[in-house]
Amino acid sequence: MQANRTEVDQWSPSSWHSKPVAQGVKYPNEDQAKSVLSKIQNLPPLVSPAEIERLRHQLMAVQRNEAFLLHAGDCAESFDACTHENISAKLGLILSFSLILIWGARVPVVRIGRIAGQYAKPRSSGTEKIGDREVPSFRGDNVNSLDPEHRTPDPERLMQAYFHSTATLNCLRSLLTSGFASLHHPRDWSLSHVRSPALRAEFERITMGLADALDFTRTIGSETAKEGFNYEQGGGRGVLGEVDFYTSHEGLLLPYEEALTRLLPIPSNLRSTVKSQQSTGGTGASIPHAYYNTSAHFVWVGDRTRQLDGAHIEYFRGIRNPIGVKVGPSMGTEELVKLLDVVNPDREGGRVTLITRYGASKIEMFLASHIAAVQKSGHPVAWVCDPMHGNTLTSSTGLKTRNFGTIISELTACLRIHTECGSKLGGVSLEFTGEFNDEGFSVTECLGGSMELSEEQLGLRYQSFCDPRLNFEQSLDVAFLISNHFKKERHGSQQAENDILYSELGGRKVASK
Repeated sequence: MQANRTEVDQWSPSSWHSKPVAQGVKYPNEDQAKSVLSKIQNLPPLVSPAEIERLRHQLMAVQRNEAFLLHAGDCAESFDACTHENISAKLGLILSFSLILIWGARVPVVRIGRIAGQYAKPRSSGTEKIGDREVPSFRGDNVNSLDPEHRTPDPERLMQAYFHSTATLNCLRSLLTSGFASLHHPRDWSLSHVRSPALRAEFERITMGLADALDFTRTIGSETAKEGFNYEQGGGRGVLGEVDFYTSHEGLLLPYEEALTRLLPIPSNLRSTVKSQQSTGGTGASIPHAYYNTSAHFVWVGDRTRQLDGAHIEYFRGIRNPIGVKVGPSMGTEELVKLLDVVNPDREGGRVTLITRYGASKIEMFLASHIAAVQKSGHPVAWVCDPMHGNTLTSSTGLKTRNFGTIISELTACLRIHTECGSKLGGVSLEFTGEFNDEGFSVTECLGGSMELSEEQLGLRYQSFCDPRLNFEQSLDVAFLISNHFKKERHGSQQAENDILYSELGGRKVASK
């Protein structure tokens, strides 16, 4: 059932107020909250319509199986982690991961970071136990403090979130325009902190092949690689030194999202193809406008907030940004199609990305039926696998963790089921980090991987205050698994290695542990 067009036309950034709000935040002083949000409403946008439209165009390529989506970063960012070192490490890991994918799959990678705004955390309960005390749950740095003594929601944190997002974006853009992403020196992306000899050898093999290809390009006189025309000397960055990078976060706190939703001109090259939500102008021709969420290029609605009659879906249906929808075991097939009808009634390409997160033990029960329902509906979507959120457990030492082998199990099952259904996996959504300590060691939050991390080692460098993340080595393990799958697919291999819980990596088995 498609949404009524009159209802769609009546949408506004504030129309969600008429719907039930899941995961809402109650502030002790509502007048203070309104004052903060009013200030944010007048601050500059963080991203532009041109950038958002460019991402939509690239996600259309993902839907056509002409590109692969990498959506990755922290479960929840912290204000304290907003440093040049941490941002560089995250970006370096995303670039390393995408290089491995490109090498194996030979398709462009669309890079979306869970960064520059991922400060909110949905919770299943309003309170949690810390020792013998029951305190309000930590909801993320833009709501309250991790410190149990300061759990009262503070609206001033929304302003801090805006400026930390701004600082992070500024750092990312500075890195990306100063040669950090250049394919001429991929070893600069923190590979020195990889301890696994097999991983290092495999990555070195790729970079050596890349160096040969670039040397050949220089030899035949490619203008983008010629000496003397580099970016620092006033030339263009070119395709070898520049990549597109987009930001994202869960659109959880609707008052904040509303404050950063702006009615802005549609880029001129799209005005004849995009439906205007409002037109403005003087005596000349009117200029079509649309509502853009300028807090990020890509926002998603979570499994806890995707109710068809809820405030979040009401808000998401009206913004022009590409959106993600988390799809879990509780999502019925009819509900999924109805949701797509609401948020994408005109079936526009590049609009919706479905992020599946069932858990390794449940994916067989749900994914195939969800794929079939969407295929029958005719809705264009990009299918992305989140093998993290359905596979969280508590270790014997009491730490929240995930088993690398279980993550791989869901991912490989997802690859296989899509193939069996005549579909194709279009991307992955991962919680990982490139952070390392002063001694050069990665975090220890997930079990297994090529370093065979055990439960006893989890406490060595467990730094997440939210969900456990894959470290640098474990992330590259996943990258090589996916890359090898698509390389075999390109070569026409019929081997069913994506049905097992480990992968061949440089001649060494990566145990599921």
